[in-house]
Amino acid sequence: MTITELAHPALEPFHLGTLALRNRFAVAPMTRISAEPDGTPTAQMVEYYRDYAAGGFGLIITEGIYPDPAHSQGYLNQPGLVTERHIARWRAVVDAVHAAGAPIVAQLMHAGAISQGNAYGFETIGPSAVQPRGQMMPDYGGVGGAWNAPREMTTRDIDDVVTGFVAAAENARQAGFDGVEIHAANGYLLDQFLTDYTNQRTDEYGGPVENRIRLTARVLRALREALGNFPIGVRLSQTKVNDFTYRWPGAEADAQIVFAAVADATYLHIASEGRNFLETAQFPSGATITQLARDVSGRPVIANGGMHALPQAADVLTGGHADVLSLGTGALANPDLPRRVETGSELASFDREMLHPMATLDCAAAWRARNSE
Repeated sequence: MTITELAHPALEPFHLGTLALRNRFAVAPMTRISAEPDGTPTAQMVEYYRDYAAGGFGLIITEGIYPDPAHSQGYLNQPGLVTERHIARWRAVVDAVHAAGAPIVAQLMHAGAISQGNAYGFETIGPSAVQPRGQMMPDYGGVGGAWNAPREMTTRDIDDVVTGFVAAAENARQAGFDGVEIHAANGYLLDQFLTDYTNQRTDEYGGPVENRIRLTARVLRALREALGNFPIGVRLSQTKVNDFTYRWPGAEADAQIVFAAVADATYLHIASEGRNFLETAQFPSGATITQLARDVSGRPVIANGGMHALPQAADVLTGGHADVLSLGTGALANPDLPRRVETGSELASFDREMLHPMATLDCAAAWRARNSE
């Protein structure tokens, strides 16, 4: 598409807490399974993240990083923030992004029951011993077939998860990251606690939504106590990588409880339910989930879902639905998207073949090489 309106509202600067953004375009977290087998970031990952900063993005959020060595890793070749080697290599990524003019936030993700490692003999844990819906994802290293039912977590397991998030967040700060984002969305562990059908517990973490959001709130509180004013975001969603149709049963009533419970976050990052954000992110009343997040929490909100559609992206900002836009596939196809919007240049269309046969940096590079010939 050709941009005819150059003064797009996403080009305006914004402060996300203490993070000064040169514009409101953020790179969304995207699993790239391109780290070394032990979770250490590679030189290729340095270039990958630096390209987004050089392309003008105001904020970069990393792919999900596993926070502990026991049960949190979701995919083979997923990066971690556990060892000194992890910290050192992430520091190289951070330094490269900073040199290109952008802040970078580390997303911390515990996969819980939908760790694809169970296909390789790793034990999985979850709020309850409920088999996850759907199938493992071959594009991300899954061998196909259904997930195994996880082991129901004990109180000690829950304590260990919180400890792991805190340790990883402290490692992120040591690596030079400008903030961390707690991944409580898309069907991973914290979202498994929030979701009614995966959480069948009868203790203080199960039952009503007030209890099911308790672990996410506890992780946020623990990070805030450990890190002080360091920026801490929380990502939430209704849908999941293994269940695209799920919605919070209580709709707006549930959302108000959820957003109030995480109001101590620096920002909320809300993953949308589809490409047409303004249509699919609406509650029955017509209010959008991001607008409600802003109103209830009093925090800035990042909206995600089809934001490479620039007229829609403008409506999200000018309509008061969100403050910042995160882009996934649009950023993959256009690492320099903000520069293109500034100059009115045409945006490249995303091709899913960039992620096949696997969603690695090598596959994306091979696709670019084939299509540049």
